[in-house]
Amino acid sequence: MNFDLDDEQRDLAAAARDFLSDAASPAAARAALDDGADVEPGRAALAKSGFATITVPEDAGGGGGSVLDLAVVAEQAGRVLAGPSLVTYARAAVLLAGDGRLAALADGSLAVAVVDRHGPVLDAVGADTFLAGRGDDVVLGAGDVTVRAPIDATRGLGDVTLGDVEVVARDAALRWQHAERVGRVVLAAEGLGTASRALEIGVAYAQQRHAFGRAIGSYQAVKHALVDVYVQVEQLRSLVWWAAWAADEAPDELPMASAAAKAAAATTLEHAAETLIQVHGGIGFTWEHDAHLFWRRAKVDRLLLGDDVAAYDEVARLAMAGAR
Repeated sequence: MNFDLDDEQRDLAAAARDFLSDAASPAAARAALDDGADVEPGRAALAKSGFATITVPEDAGGGGGSVLDLAVVAEQAGRVLAGPSLVTYARAAVLLAGDGRLAALADGSLAVAVVDRHGPVLDAVGADTFLAGRGDDVVLGAGDVTVRAPIDATRGLGDVTLGDVEVVARDAALRWQHAERVGRVVLAAEGLGTASRALEIGVAYAQQRHAFGRAIGSYQAVKHALVDVYVQVEQLRSLVWWAAWAADEAPDELPMASAAAKAAAATTLEHAAETLIQVHGGIGFTWEHDAHLFWRRAKVDRLLLGDDVAAYDEVARLAMAGAR
């Protein structure tokens, strides 16, 4: 089976890259971290572009597209460290299915974040409405956000204390679970983009930087390190496209695919970011170089929607259950 993208999806990726490259960048991520500037492109611009709400049905004002379409865009968002995360929009589209507030999500008037049971909330900063699970129900309401000193300011992490809430969907444990799995797929797609970009920066530097009369990329220690990252990135690419396809076309495969993509994205991005720093040598460890921005994204994303250890454990349990 071919898990590569078709021409329409490649065109979508090119359009998303043009928009996101103009709107976001490592420089904008640095400004958010250093000066508390708003993350880019921001909620309003993402909603206006239509990219964030691709999976919202057309009758609610969204794009009516697939999870695979959104993953294609998410890869481009990861390349430039864009925020807020498309994971939030993907999960909200699932959790608000059939609810009239989907239209508000699509037009950008609903600034929402999804509250998980443990850990800080992704995109809590700037949100005024929160989706959460209460027992088997999905609820919606306002909340108070406490912001910690950020590791990666583009992720908008905060601790949320919910106020009064209303029930959006009852007996919706399976809906919550599906939204989490879709979120993992989109998070992995963002990680794919970030890791790919870190690899490109590392390769370019290895070609330009010379030591002892030779480009450092000609030395085996550097060359092999970058090739190892390349192999991991391409393996992750296949996993991401499979997981996104499964979310749309093969729900029975989604539990395994989403866990595998989440786990691989966490380890691949961390390896890519650490290799980027190592290839740059002394300058790679400094605050002035952008390498630390990719490292920060890797450290935060590793723990979002469960850590990589839990995801690998889930893959193993599902594989053993299937074997039995």
